Amino acid sequence: MTMIQAIGSSLFSVGSFGATTAAGYAVDGLIDWRIALLFVGGGVVAGAFGAGLADRLAKQRGALQRIFAGVVFMVAAYMLWRTLA
Repeated sequence: MTMIQAIGSSLFSVGSFGATTAAGYAVDGLIDWRIALLFVGGGVVAGAFGAGLADRLAKQRGALQRIFAGVVFMVAAYMLWRTLA
């Protein structure tokens, strides 16, 4: 699996789980729709930007993998810091 396919697959599963959870909250009436639409709008804009950037980076050998590894490392470091703080 290429890195771009791995990222797309991961985002699809996260989106699917999020949509399922959001549907449950919506049925229970627990969603502030104004804020939800702001988040969705921001996600659409950022997703379009990120897809274009990922497409350009995928053409440079190893660039996307290094950036992805760096983000994963930063998230892990943040989680460790929050756990120990």
